[in-house]
Amino acid sequence: MTDDHHPGEQEPDEQEPGPASPTRRRVLIGLGLGAASLGMLRRLPTGRNTTPRSSAGPHPTTTSAASATSSTTTPERPVPDVPPVLDGSLAIVDDGHVHDVVISGGRVIDPDSRFDAVAHVGIDGDTITRISLDPLAGATTVDAGGLVVSPGFIDILSYPPNGYGEWFKVADGVTTNLCLHGIDDTMADFLTRGDRNEPPVNYGGATDQYEHRKALGANIGYATEAQIADLVALAEVDVLAGAVGIHEQPEYVIGVTFEEMLAHGRVAARLGVPLCLHLRHSRIDPPSIQEEGIDEAVRVARETGCRIHIEHINSAGGTGRMVEAITQVDAARAEGLSITACVYPYTFWATYAASARFDDFQAKYGIGYGDLQVANTPNRLTEATFRKARSDNLLTAAFAMSEEDITDALAAPWMMIGSDAILTISHNNHPRSTGCFSRLLGVYVRERGVLDLSDALGRMTILPARMLGDISPAMARRGRIQAGAAADVTIFDPATVVDRSSIADTGVESAGIRHVLVGGRFVRRDGANDQDVRPGIPILRGDT
Repeated sequence: MTDDHHPGEQEPDEQEPGPASPTRRRVLIGLGLGAASLGMLRRLPTGRNTTPRSSAGPHPTTTSAASATSSTTTPERPVPDVPPVLDGSLAIVDDGHVHDVVISGGRVIDPDSRFDAVAHVGIDGDTITRISLDPLAGATTVDAGGLVVSPGFIDILSYPPNGYGEWFKVADGVTTNLCLHGIDDTMADFLTRGDRNEPPVNYGGATDQYEHRKALGANIGYATEAQIADLVALAEVDVLAGAVGIHEQPEYVIGVTFEEMLAHGRVAARLGVPLCLHLRHSRIDPPSIQEEGIDEAVRVARETGCRIHIEHINSAGGTGRMVEAITQVDAARAEGLSITACVYPYTFWATYAASARFDDFQAKYGIGYGDLQVANTPNRLTEATFRKARSDNLLTAAFAMSEEDITDALAAPWMMIGSDAILTISHNNHPRSTGCFSRLLGVYVRERGVLDLSDALGRMTILPARMLGDISPAMARRGRIQAGAAADVTIFDPATVVDRSSIADTGVESAGIRHVLVGGRFVRRDGANDQDVRPGIPILRGDT
């Protein structure tokens, strides 16, 4: 699979604004937007009417003047006094009950209900059975004093478990690894491989139109009408076998026509799954071309009625123009279209050096060889070393985005977090493969205050759970700390959680993730993974 895999990250003081910032200013000035207008636009996404629950934000937003603050957090609702319950039939209220596991005295945050209090969580088997303000008895008790107890993080945009990278996901707080960027195989083979790897995290994904094209010998060029029919049939087979989405990447598979996208959109609408799009255009010059990419996705949603999930909008669709990109999506959502997107909190993208994305990259992105770096190596590139990287097809980072491409994206209350990466043994990967979620919490919540903690947690828990919960019963039980929910739990230190990987050293575990439970079992305890515990289950469309 070729795509915006990202190889390596820099620490905050190493981040470079890159050429996207001046380009972005030129675009805004060209549109007649002064500084005051830009500030207003950055606030607009916090005041949108939401689309149906499957793609809504963590809680309703309003358009009142009171809600239009400079913060990107969504308006507050009162914190419930009573601990939340998802399924009362699975809740235990017997004060004498001894739970299998008790998480004691942590700050319990449930972004779904907005419950936020020091409380005690009881777990039996693979289910949370009680949230209590009073102490509970447990066969195993973990003292979570001073820590945050959150639903396990859901990586909405990852790649298939490989027996290695998912352990770094665990150290980043991830309990469910969803490959909406494509499962790289048939669904049957994906499930067989997942069962063989016995991952510690839950796993699922979107059927991959590119892989189907390869199987039909149509991976290059335009598909015929008969081939499009065959591609749609293969996608349907995979969805009926449990895929939770359909993935297309017209930037990389250049022969994908609008008609082919419509055909996949129709089957996505009929089967209720999202069409997950790596948009057709990522270049920043001319400024209008990324707008065209989002417009194309909106047209597919409008003409087919399917849900659309835009992948990593910061590196395709919103680079240097995130305010405008969010405004486009907001307008579509105001029509009632179900459109969401995700972002990763880094100012550089990455993909394989031999891919079409690097064709004429200087003109496309306004950068030079010195703005490139092969993942997991120490130095920026020259013309000669880039030619070598391209010959070897190494994952190569491009410092081509600005901080506004992240913070403006996070202003949208429907924006999720997706890593777009999983670490491989070579470590030639973007550091988001190991630090995406901890970076959001450490840098954008604690250090910069871009989001409040509950809102940030919602982007990586309840939003993806809601997006897929009506087609996957397993997802409907996740993303929550509630009695009756699946016992996927991440416990972290809000004072120390942060990413530690860099562009030069991509395979470093995040800091501050203390305990992680998947299905009620500890895959990480006291800051160390337990590789003998592998409770991950498939997350399937229509599963039980």
